[in-house]
Amino acid sequence: MNADQGLFVPAILGVIEGVTEFLPVSSTAHILLVGHFIGFDSPGRVFEVLIQLGAILAVVVVYFQRLLTILRDALARRPGALRFLAGVLLASLPAALAGVLLHDFIKTVIYETPVVFCVSLILGGIVLLYVDQLKLTPKYTDIYGYPPLLCLYVGLFQMLALIPGVSRSGATIVGSLLLGTDKRSAAEFTFFIAMPIMSGAFLYDLYKNRDFITSELGAAVIIGFAAAFVTAFFVVRYLLDYISRHGFSLFAYWRIFVGAIGLWAILLFG
Repeated sequence: MNADQGLFVPAILGVIEGVTEFLPVSSTAHILLVGHFIGFDSPGRVFEVLIQLGAILAVVVVYFQRLLTILRDALARRPGALRFLAGVLLASLPAALAGVLLHDFIKTVIYETPVVFCVSLILGGIVLLYVDQLKLTPKYTDIYGYPPLLCLYVGLFQMLALIPGVSRSGATIVGSLLLGTDKRSAAEFTFFIAMPIMSGAFLYDLYKNRDFITSELGAAVIIGFAAAFVTAFFVVRYLLDYISRHGFSLFAYWRIFVGAIGLWAILLFG
């Protein structure tokens, strides 16, 4: 990162991370695009990955009581809780395996190709608009009732989000809806499966890029982490109700707008 950018830029990027992580708009694409145009660069893209833990911590705080209940029920070997935990594990495996196998290619090639982010944002917006107008009849409205095979399929959709611009939450929500869930439970399930996959990405990136972490980068990560936590907390608190009532059209149009502006700026300024 550039020393003359101080801590203001990491704070702004942290806010962007927190606002966009759980919206179906792709937080990674937003952060990488903003970083590209303002000249922000972190070695090995460590900053962009590590601040995601702030958003994950926000989910843990919001769902703390429910997480305790799930843990207690699992320890008591209650079938619903065990089935749910198994479903979360199944949904996390595809992206975890692909992330490890493709880590270097994603970081050194895809993350450095802004055109890919923009095209993915636009195409993802079109998909969201299409799915939002479908007259789907949900078969599953409770995440405790998601069958294991459905969870695995949702995990395959989540794997697509390794491409910046696809959106992890967008991919899993769209996949869930097409597989027979309702909007509210689909959004809630994506919160839960975000915890293991993003925590794993955090630890893996921390290990892979430990030599890049300096005191300057560490300070930037702390600022970005804090900003991401605060903003993500409010997004998680109110996102479910908004999606249940209004659907995804607002997010779809935003994706198309940002992707189009990004493409225009890249062609104009490089």
